[in-house]
Amino acid sequence: MDTTPHPEPQTAAGKVLWHFTMSLDGFVAGPHHAMDWMSGISGRPGLVEEYAATTGAVLGGRDGWDAFPGARPYGGGDLWQGAIFILTHHPEDAVPADDVTFLSCDVAEAVRIALDAAGGKNVEVHSPSIGAQLIERGLIDEIDLHIAPVLLGDGIRLFDNPGGVPVRLERVHDGPPNAELDVRFRPAR
Repeated sequence: MDTTPHPEPQTAAGKVLWHFTMSLDGFVAGPHHAMDWMSGISGRPGLVEEYAATTGAVLGGRDGWDAFPGARPYGGGDLWQGAIFILTHHPEDAVPADDVTFLSCDVAEAVRIALDAAGGKNVEVHSPSIGAQLIERGLIDEIDLHIAPVLLGDGIRLFDNPGGVPVRLERVHDGPPNAELDVRFRPAR
């Protein structure tokens, strides 16, 4: 029997989630947005379906869009249907897509637009820089991370805030809300 603490399944409650799979050393992508490091890493059964069912809109950034133009959350296809918004200072030169809306506005306005489009489901923020801005403004409801058993050593960090103050978090599942979460890995041979 698995007795490790896990969060409850995600619910569609109109939340703003900063959602990523992250390396153990804090990177959500390799250099130049490389994602090949995720090959061979498996999540818990039903995880993709759970998030596809509870997500109504995705808010991403221009750097990620430019690295993977046309990419769709949860593998695209019929599994997930929802609105995709890309926040950019230069929407006029973005690679267009029929079902993607490019926004050039304040991040708070982008969240409001995405929440309206999500229809009561969650908005997932798929951008480290947008997520950091939303954290600063108190507009993130939850940070949802899946820590992968890999050390990248370089790439795009989830939260990069040199000189900033620490952002305290509370755990929303088993254990005291301010307790550290213990994970244990060994190098694969």
